[in-house]
Amino acid sequence: GFYSINHTDCLESLSHHCFDGTTGELAHAFFPPHGEIHFDDHEYWILGNTRFSWKKGVWLTDLVHVAAHEIGHALGLMHSLNPNALMHINATLTGKKSISQDEVWGIHRLYGCQDRLVMCPSWAHRGFCDKRRKLMKKHCPSTCDFCYEFPFPTVPPTLPPPRTKTKTVSEGRNVTFRCGQKIIHKKGKVYWYKDQELLEYSYPGYLSLNEDHMSIIANAINEGTYTCIVKKKERILTTYSWRIRLKH
Repeated sequence: GFYSINHTDCLESLSHHCFDGTTGELAHAFFPPHGEIHFDDHEYWILGNTRFSWKKGVWLTDLVHVAAHEIGHALGLMHSLNPNALMHINATLTGKKSISQDEVWGIHRLYGCQDRLVMCPSWAHRGFCDKRRKLMKKHCPSTCDFCYEFPFPTVPPTLPPPRTKTKTVSEGRNVTFRCGQKIIHKKGKVYWYKDQELLEYSYPGYLSLNEDHMSIIANAINEGTYTCIVKKKERILTTYSWRIRLKH
């Protein structure tokens, strides 16, 4: 819905700030399972491309574009690193509206994907996932696990699989991972990953990134495998990995 500057619990919320009038924060969404979307009622919303109105002296903002971005968050997607993606943090400013492949993969990881043909399992059994990859990728992504395939590796391919500690925790619990403080003091740089995807931003109320540690709130969205890699130039100094599962 459309809300004024001070609305609901925005004064206390760390992840959903109060609105600030025209421009600035346009809208915000709540991750699953809540799914609410709030739009700033002070903005000048239009059905059309975002543009500046010299007559009114204000920015006219594309409501559909902003809504599409926020719906992505409501479904569980975080910001994309692809500058041409709808879920990029500056998508509203750049006017980019295309849904990128990494966003499609993100939805697949959250909700799964379906094969188009009932004969996919038999084709896979006959080796079609390798022999007829293009066909299987189009019609049988679930059977061949193409749903989760990336165009480029986000973790160095030469990296040996780190030993992974599994933690089963209650929903809502704050979980902190620490990444080799002694190694970091040797001027190593830390890279954090979730399910082999590079993490670059904190998401208040869900994930907090720091140089030597990271914290998450355990929920369905944050289940998965977290890895830290400490590198000095191109040399890997150490790796740590944790798998988070919710208690059922």
